[in-house]
Amino acid sequence: MTLSAPFLGLAEALERVKDTRSKNEKVRILADYLRPLEPPDAEIAARIASGRASERGSKDEAQVGYSTLLEVLKEVTGSDEAAVSASYMKHGDLGKVAEELLATKRMQSLMPENLTLGDVETAFGTLRSAKGKGSSTMRKSVLRSLVLRASPLEGKYIVKVLTGEMRTGLVTGLVEEAIGRAYSIPEEELARAHMLVGDLGTLAKAGASGQVGGLRMQPFRPVNFMLAEPMATAAEVADHFGREVYAEYKYDGVRAQVHRHRGEVRIYSRRLEDITSSFPEVAAPFRKQGEDLIIDGEVVPFSDGRPLPFQLLQRRLRRMENFEEAARNAPVVYFAFDLLLKNSKEMVQRPLAERRRLLARVVEGTPVRLAESKVVRTAEEVEHTFRMSRGLGYEGLVVKDPNSVYIMGKRGSGWVKLKEELDTLDVVIVAAEYGHGKRAGVISDYTFAVRDGDSLKTIGKAYSGLTDAEIDEMTGRLKEITVRDYGYRRTVKPEIVLEVAFDSIQKSDRHDSGYALRFPRIKRIRTDKSLSDIDTLEKVGRIFQGQKLKVEQI
Repeated sequence: MTLSAPFLGLAEALERVKDTRSKNEKVRILADYLRPLEPPDAEIAARIASGRASERGSKDEAQVGYSTLLEVLKEVTGSDEAAVSASYMKHGDLGKVAEELLATKRMQSLMPENLTLGDVETAFGTLRSAKGKGSSTMRKSVLRSLVLRASPLEGKYIVKVLTGEMRTGLVTGLVEEAIGRAYSIPEEELARAHMLVGDLGTLAKAGASGQVGGLRMQPFRPVNFMLAEPMATAAEVADHFGREVYAEYKYDGVRAQVHRHRGEVRIYSRRLEDITSSFPEVAAPFRKQGEDLIIDGEVVPFSDGRPLPFQLLQRRLRRMENFEEAARNAPVVYFAFDLLLKNSKEMVQRPLAERRRLLARVVEGTPVRLAESKVVRTAEEVEHTFRMSRGLGYEGLVVKDPNSVYIMGKRGSGWVKLKEELDTLDVVIVAAEYGHGKRAGVISDYTFAVRDGDSLKTIGKAYSGLTDAEIDEMTGRLKEITVRDYGYRRTVKPEIVLEVAFDSIQKSDRHDSGYALRFPRIKRIRTDKSLSDIDTLEKVGRIFQGQKLKVEQI
């Protein structure tokens, strides 16, 4: 039996990666580390290097909050609240706090042997499975054992991956490139394999085993969704295609991939997370199907032939108490619009027209609806269909080339989207304040940021757009993820994503991004998106430059 490799080797490699700004050097360091590993260790290491404690598409996550981590660190190191706060104020990074405090830890492990990659993966697995009564105690026990055995550097990266704040500069593309270099996988073959498996750990294991060429799409291994390029006008859409195309209503719901195999059905979100338990009525009709399937579509709050507000899905997505009531308040319909796998045969390279014909047969006679589609060609036809969609309560249109293939995880020219609000950004809350007047006592003012490389840059503050019920619920969530409480204001772990609409972007020194949104308002809480999905400072700059009127300062 081959022993698992020391975890310290990965921590040291990640530290070297963090300390270089060269992307090529980051790739080289990780590739050199991965190359000699056994396949199971390569899987663990690549997944951790990408900042994940579990496989993409896993039903469970290693749920560990800031408060739990801080409690364990204080217990193990003997540090008091003041010392922990001072360390956090100095570093602003819980991983670095762990590294500093563990250098003088008070407690010692009864198992002094070095941590291995296998040990860490086993611990993460226990954290993922800890549920129900006693789960909090179990998680603390597992964390305590890990931290006791960890060196300061190992503790740093254990905490970083558990908080989702790796910040080494190893974005997904660079980890993929490192796997390709480590195992001499041709670029095209590597890209296709990653699109098929959607998980860097699985890709690395296949690479180390020499089995990348044998990877195939299969149920319960979610793939990245195809995305649509945004366009500003119906005329631009018509000019882009120049022939007859399909115009589908753009639904305001949760993008969802339905997988079926041998009577079992699972539903995956855009983040490739298992959300089956949130929508049992969507899964039910697929259990009666007799073939393997992977279908792309949208779960839409829907009743009496019309869509309902997206916000009604929030309680269902977060699997809160009184699920039955939440389901009654937010009945849903699954609108299917693409077929990726049928009877173990991949459909993604077949033309959309063929995929839609096959999909229509699959959903015929079920409660599942085929996405509404109109054939359009001219700008007038696109605009007319767009207005029809808006009149029915949908967001706009997704216009698709009938000959387009399904490009996983990318925006292809074969799909474009037309929306009413062209200026929106997906941002993450980084700080929040209590409101005033009728909002006194609730946290209702949210400062948000966009992504700039490995850092976050603030760009605005919003307090309108949410209902009173949503603000009450948000208050509870923000308290749970508070990093530092200053009384009326608090900094929070960056994990709540908002879609924010605005009138314009201006140059400003008010925020560290150098920009400010004018009249921002919250369009919705994006529970289907994570920190990695938020928009970038580069996109902000493009929108600013595209404005006809540019206000340099406010």
